[in-house]
Amino acid sequence: MPWITKGKMNRVGSQKVKSFGYGMLAVSLALVVTGCGSTTNSSTGSAGQSATSLKPTPGGTIVIAQAAQTNYNWYLPITDASFDYNAGLYDEIYKPLLWINNNYSINWQSSIANKITYNKSGTIYHVFLNPKWKWSNGQPVTSKDVLFTWHVIQAASSANAPAPWPYVGEGTGDIPSGIKSVVANNSYEFTVTLDQPANQQWFIYNGLIQLVPMPAAAWDIHKNIMKEIKYLGEEATNPNFISVVDGPFKLQKAVPNQYWTLIPNPEYSGHKSIVSKIILAYEASNTAEFAALRTGEVNVGYMDLSQIGSSKALTSQGDSIVPEYTFGYFDTELNLFPGAQVRGIFKNLYVRQAMEMGINNQAINQYIYHGYADPIDGPIPNIPKTKFYDPALNTNPYPFNIAAGKKLLESHGWKLVNGVMTKGSEKMKFTMLYPSGTLSETDAVELMQQDWAQEGIDIQVKPLSFSSLISLTSDVKNPNGWQMATGLGWYYDGPGFYPSGGGLFGTGASSGDGYSNSEEDALIHATHLPYPTEQQNMQVFFKYEEFTAKHLPVLWQNNQATLTVHAPNIHGTIQYADASVGIPQMQYWWVSPSA
Repeated sequence: MPWITKGKMNRVGSQKVKSFGYGMLAVSLALVVTGCGSTTNSSTGSAGQSATSLKPTPGGTIVIAQAAQTNYNWYLPITDASFDYNAGLYDEIYKPLLWINNNYSINWQSSIANKITYNKSGTIYHVFLNPKWKWSNGQPVTSKDVLFTWHVIQAASSANAPAPWPYVGEGTGDIPSGIKSVVANNSYEFTVTLDQPANQQWFIYNGLIQLVPMPAAAWDIHKNIMKEIKYLGEEATNPNFISVVDGPFKLQKAVPNQYWTLIPNPEYSGHKSIVSKIILAYEASNTAEFAALRTGEVNVGYMDLSQIGSSKALTSQGDSIVPEYTFGYFDTELNLFPGAQVRGIFKNLYVRQAMEMGINNQAINQYIYHGYADPIDGPIPNIPKTKFYDPALNTNPYPFNIAAGKKLLESHGWKLVNGVMTKGSEKMKFTMLYPSGTLSETDAVELMQQDWAQEGIDIQVKPLSFSSLISLTSDVKNPNGWQMATGLGWYYDGPGFYPSGGGLFGTGASSGDGYSNSEEDALIHATHLPYPTEQQNMQVFFKYEEFTAKHLPVLWQNNQATLTVHAPNIHGTIQYADASVGIPQMQYWWVSPSA
């Protein structure tokens, strides 16, 4: 359960929000790993306990391991591309306008809004706020707070926005350029009008969802919006600035590269947490985190799939280990940004096809991830099952075939010279970045490197901390700072809940890597239009999905399960994970005095 947000819009995700959330959709609430690729029912641990077997007990501390080398350093609920992985923290202290459940429906009980109405053409949306919500200073959450967020997003998305902006969600869900107006009708109702008709669900899930209320009375202190976003950008990395919140927790203390302590917000308007505190613990590596689970220093964590043979060390002490999957994809990303020196090679579809055929995703799943990482053939995973998965993609369009990949390159004029495919002055010799601290990721990278070498593609690999990797691959102003990057992906968890790819694969996508194709743009645009029936809507979506799968804006890899580990005295972590969207409802978690 690495709790990270792969930065670029979320990129598993907002702009390369490569968003990794707390965990993923649980395959079963009672699965406990007992050996490579096998599962059995468990009667111990929080995952297997009956909801009525114990009475919630106030107090106690929950220590949650974060993904290796995840360092939270941004505390506003809106962010730029390089900081969006911080959602794992700020999602617990700010309430979203719309809370999305595992089944991708809106949980109105946990949303600031309590109703949305819209016209038939999808151009006008009336949003009604639930008046129960309050800020931690006792003031109500109102339309004024939403409009403050809107004005900040507008300014932070502008071409002259000061560093560290631009805003990560710019370009996703018609935000902000497709909006004609946002107007407060009263304290608890506002109206959004679009320039053009839109698919209503697409705009709600990708556009409106970005309007996370921010405390205008506390933060809106400048009369000039550009000065305001400069001020917010400067204070966003200051944990002491975050004193007014509306979420279930408050940030008590932050020690970079060590821990972040959350305590219950006593003024929270929803279900109040009964724990004393929750600590998000920095982990230097998966090995260190596993040791902390064994000693009890961490009681909610994760186990790398390379460690599955050691699972008995945890289950023997009563821990539950649950394989969980997210609604998203994992990939290897190719730098297609304008100005990137490698763009001239990677922009050729046949090159991307040859590289995809050189990745043995089946072997990676079987031998590295022990069957818990099904290969992905497009932007929508086959696990968990959703209405968005196109059955036509049950057959991989580019199965592993080194000989075919090599032949494809040669048919376009590339020749092996000293083991490297060469064409004129160009050589297929690249450096690929990957997240450090994970043995399974390292093993997968080495296998990819070996197989590509047989195609004549020479890959040098370089490990980086996750935050450094996200920062580097999100820096459009330095397009030659990287060439390839793997161990990344996207979780559809906002902005970008509706998985039509606009912020990912469209030309100029805020969370993209520079990929651009006019047919892709047209297919994405078609998914954004309103349709009279759900069947027509999905037909259009499948056309987008199939083209994207075959045109390879990224190289598709494996949907890796996260093996989440839960100590036997920690309760509610599975039931209230909302894991496929990456935002757990930790206010429902509690600690029993003993296992």
